[in-house]
Amino acid sequence: MKICIIQFVKRSELFFGLLRIPVDFVAAYLALLAAYSLRAQDILPEFFKKPDLEVFPTFPEYIRLAIFGAILFVIILSFFGLYSLRVTDRPAREMRKLLYASLIWLMAAVSYYFLIRDFPFSRLALIYSMHLLFVFAAIGRALVGWLQRAALKKGIGKRRIVIFGKNKIEKEVAKVLTQSGTVTIVATINSLEELQALIKKGELDEIIQTKDSRDAAEEIIALCRSHHIQYHFVPDLLEVHRSNIEIFPIAGIPLISLRPTSLDGWGTVWKRGFDIVGAILGIILLSPFLLIIAIAIKLDSKGPVLFRYLDDGKTKALRVGEHGRTFQCFKFRTMQTGTHHKRYTELAEKNLRKGTPLVKIKDDPRVTRVGKFLRRFSLDELPQLWNVLRGEMSLVGPRPHLPEEVAKYDRKHLFVHTIKPGITGLAQISGRSDLPFEEEVRLDTYYIENWSLLSDMKIVLKTIGVVLRPYGE
Repeated sequence: MKICIIQFVKRSELFFGLLRIPVDFVAAYLALLAAYSLRAQDILPEFFKKPDLEVFPTFPEYIRLAIFGAILFVIILSFFGLYSLRVTDRPAREMRKLLYASLIWLMAAVSYYFLIRDFPFSRLALIYSMHLLFVFAAIGRALVGWLQRAALKKGIGKRRIVIFGKNKIEKEVAKVLTQSGTVTIVATINSLEELQALIKKGELDEIIQTKDSRDAAEEIIALCRSHHIQYHFVPDLLEVHRSNIEIFPIAGIPLISLRPTSLDGWGTVWKRGFDIVGAILGIILLSPFLLIIAIAIKLDSKGPVLFRYLDDGKTKALRVGEHGRTFQCFKFRTMQTGTHHKRYTELAEKNLRKGTPLVKIKDDPRVTRVGKFLRRFSLDELPQLWNVLRGEMSLVGPRPHLPEEVAKYDRKHLFVHTIKPGITGLAQISGRSDLPFEEEVRLDTYYIENWSLLSDMKIVLKTIGVVLRPYGE
């Protein structure tokens, strides 16, 4: 989230922004001509009334109507903000606006002919027009977008950005902006003198301030205004919560608030319903494989099929769930019995995650032959479908960790326990167990703050693809 004080555009942005106007006009004009041709061809079945060619406009007459119709469509698009010189809409949102604009065009055309009480046209042709307007405009805009991306890849039109303030947020902002491919990070600075030197050389288009300093902000804003540089400010609060921040102006003062997650209220009900249906289907469909895995474990090594108890055979193998409550997590046994404690003793030196709360043993000698196979494809976690059915876990959520691991969490990490842990999750499909702990927490936090039922469905589908690619320990 950013506070934008002043905004200017580059020549390339101006070019591509203005290019969309003639492209949309031509696309609309061709769409209307195509609609006329489709209706005039009379290719529909007998169910549809044939066009009355005596009142049907001739092609030269229709060309004039098509020109006015295309101009109207461009005007409607402008009201939807689709000619902004700084395009910030995602493709899906842009397509949604195009669809709405096409519907409004249809309503405007029908209203016009209704008011003049003269309809020298085919109603079905208007329906064709609405659909073809959307399709042709989408194709035209996709072409412009492709040209703009090609230019950006060659360095044409990239905005040069300077980050003021060296801190944690600065690194994350730089990472995200670099990945976008639309900007170039010129420098990260920490003083006004450095900024003035860069401005003097003309080496920046925007500045992002991540260092919270009132005096510095006033100086930077003054410099930006006098040199046509765009200014952004990232509050320090974003180091704690980012994706759920909203900024509301009250009497000209920006008020920062934390938006509640979508999982509050009905979101919890929908998520639980999805979990129940998914768990039941999973257990039914996978039951033959679960039986085969159980037999393979028994034939491969001594011990129970499921890992439910620790080395003494009495203490339950617990995980930390929602609101810090512990529960017995079901997993297929992948290690020799009585070896769980070794992760903290003789195998501690092999821990790949030293310095974090988690433990991951490199080339773990405790893992059985069948266990290695199960871990490669994450099949050892399938019994957790029973945990989902019992309401202790969810299909999608943060990874369930051990109580001794959670005891080492910082306060900021505990946010991931505001929901049930999941069999899979955003972190799991983004790197399985290879992600750094802080990155895992960041992804889980983003998932919680931006939850939707559609996102759960997408993660479950992506999990299938990830699991089918073998994972080497």
